[in-house]
Amino acid sequence: MLKAFIFDMDGVIIDSEPIHFDVDVQTMKHFGKEITQEELEKFVGMTNPEMWKVIKEEYQLQQTVAEIIEHQLSSKITLLQGIQIEPIEGIRELLTSLKNNQIPIGIASSSPRVFIEEVLKKFELASYFDCVVSGEEVNQGKPAPDVYLEAASLLGVDPKNCVVVEDAKHGVAAAKAAGMTCFGYVNENSGHQDLSKADFIIHGISEIKVENLL
Repeated sequence: MLKAFIFDMDGVIIDSEPIHFDVDVQTMKHFGKEITQEELEKFVGMTNPEMWKVIKEEYQLQQTVAEIIEHQLSSKITLLQGIQIEPIEGIRELLTSLKNNQIPIGIASSSPRVFIEEVLKKFELASYFDCVVSGEEVNQGKPAPDVYLEAASLLGVDPKNCVVVEDAKHGVAAAKAAGMTCFGYVNENSGHQDLSKADFIIHGISEIKVENLL
């Protein structure tokens, strides 16, 4: 029985993976290295510190992880603020339906809190959410379940009564490890993601009907 709904953000609320891919490629160029989108796809759903720790080692970057992230995140926020973009189709309607049914709503995202807040500000969506958790604020990021378990705790709902929508392999793994029901949203812009562990596969957010979950 649905008692809370938790959203991943990147690739679910905002079609942001192209932004991430572009900025991450440019960040690597800034530091004198080349990386492809295909190589970056395996990191979708992971936190910045976890991703850049691996990349720093693989590509032998001289900068610290903190220095890399500082450049990447400032570039990403500047890009986000300057582009004309709307939430993914169906998101506003789903949020409204959840609110009308008095279902608590959370965000459990691997992005830094500052980026999550910039997205919610840009789309004027902050008022819909009862809690926001960044994967950087828990012990382990996705695919570990920590960020989803923390969101459920803040919402005061048993994880087994939470429904999640995710677009990434690591995110689906995190939701299922938390004991939650998971919709796997196929977003082609999120790269080749294995969503087979999700309970349901959808190709549009509008396929989620709140009345069918109550």
